Amino acid sequence: MRKLLVLGAGTAGTMVVNKLRPRLDPAEWQITIVDPDPEHHYQPGYLFIPFGTYRPEEVVKPTTRFIPDGVTLVSAEVDVVEPDHDRVRLADGSELSYDQLVIATGTHPRRDQTEGLDSDEYGRTVHDFYTLEGATALAEVLAAWPGGRLVMNIAEMPIKCPVAPLEFMFLADSFFEERGMRDKVELVYVTPLDGAFTKPVASRRLAGMLEEREIALEPDFMVMEVDTERNMLVSYDEREIPYDLLVSVPVNMGADFVDRSGLGDELNHVEVDKHTFLAADHDNIFAIGDAAGLPTSKAGSVAHFAVEIFTENFLQHIAGRPMTGRFDGHANCFIESGHGKGMLIDFNYEVEPLPGKYPLPGIGPFSLLPETEANHWGKLMFKWTYWNVLLPGRELPLPAQMSMAGKVGSPS
Repeated sequence: MRKLLVLGAGTAGTMVVNKLRPRLDPAEWQITIVDPDPEHHYQPGYLFIPFGTYRPEEVVKPTTRFIPDGVTLVSAEVDVVEPDHDRVRLADGSELSYDQLVIATGTHPRRDQTEGLDSDEYGRTVHDFYTLEGATALAEVLAAWPGGRLVMNIAEMPIKCPVAPLEFMFLADSFFEERGMRDKVELVYVTPLDGAFTKPVASRRLAGMLEEREIALEPDFMVMEVDTERNMLVSYDEREIPYDLLVSVPVNMGADFVDRSGLGDELNHVEVDKHTFLAADHDNIFAIGDAAGLPTSKAGSVAHFAVEIFTENFLQHIAGRPMTGRFDGHANCFIESGHGKGMLIDFNYEVEPLPGKYPLPGIGPFSLLPETEANHWGKLMFKWTYWNVLLPGRELPLPAQMSMAGKVGSPS
């Protein structure tokens, strides 16, 4: 009996076991997935909790609901992977052997990586929305906040869902305007990037949207510390930005066991081939989703498209054949822009976001780059799609590779 071991029952790991269980003969393959969390969270929903659009219970379901029959779920923490012995040691001292290993343990906000961010002021003047607890606490604060200077700061890239901090600012602008207090709030967006976003075309468009909403943009800001006594962000080049309310996106890091196992980069993301997800120097270890050190967005859409490519590649790989699938870094992101509208971008490793219609050329129903009501509803409808189509491994009629159909302009 051959053994497939999957670490992590988040988005990518759950999709992997749901895709592979029907494709692997149960008489030949035993599949085990390891995750200590009894709850599966729809993390894109965190964004909406501070503004009252979603309640916390709407983004949480039992992990077991999405693990298919014929897959063993082990509720445990991973201590270390021992690649030379094809085994994983768990925190309770037990061991699991494998023939093939898939690491899908995601990336996580780490307040402890920035001085002052994990202080007693967390939950008072310092907040985040990248955890369910943080988003819920921030909802209570915003509901009663009298106004002042709200600063959004990204500590370091990459982060999961890289458009989410921008969306937060657009929604904050809309939220305070609807409450009749926008003139009492100063919004400041502070980023380590040289612009609003990573891709130049999208960055220019998003910077324009910030300017239209009178949201100040502070680029190239590498935060060194949060001075909670003075309510001040301090950068390594000694710039200072004051705040009354700080909403931070902490450094995002992969699981600590990745570092202990010698498999990761400086942020504990597993180093893999960007087209096949095969780990460097290990022919039976893959990493997928946010756990993988890929030069593209850490987002649910990327995990979905990547798993589609990975599934066929994995079946070729275990059969001793070359992997023919080549993931192109395809990502598409709905960007909530407030006032009942949203934006959509579609891109990959090489191609910038372009205008056009998606997914049906000339029809849509979604528009690429402009803000539309249809894009807003597409963002909200994705929650149902996530729970009912993506996680269970059902087919979504979208190409895994980026298509130029329906796009206007040059791919270069």
